[in-house]
Amino acid sequence: MRVITKGRLSEFISLHPDAGSALRAWYAIVSRADWHSLVDVRHDFPSADLVGRHCTIFNIRGGNYRLVSHIDYRCHLVFLRFFLTHAEYDKEAWKHDC
Repeated sequence: MRVITKGRLSEFISLHPDAGSALRAWYAIVSRADWHSLVDVRHDFPSADLVGRHCTIFNIRGGNYRLVSHIDYRCHLVFLRFFLTHAEYDKEAWKHDC
C-alpha cells in the first residue's frame, strides 16, 4: 500500500513525539501490505475499524491515539486524514468527514 502522504505522518510525529515509534511501525507494516478489504487490514491490525463509509480507524500506541484514514483498496492507497488523541477522537467532530 502507498501512504498519502508521508509528510503528514511526520507532522503527526512532530506534534506527538511519544507516538513516533508506533507510527513508524504502523507505516512499515502498511507500506508492505497488499490489502483488498478490511478483512486484510485486520490481519495486520486486529483492532482496525470502519467508521462511516470511508474511514478506517487505527489504534496507535495502545489506543492513546487514533489514526483516521481512507483506504482505496483498488488503487492500493491509504490517505491519512486525522491523527487524534483519544479525547479528540471521542468528541466525534471528525466524523462529518467520513
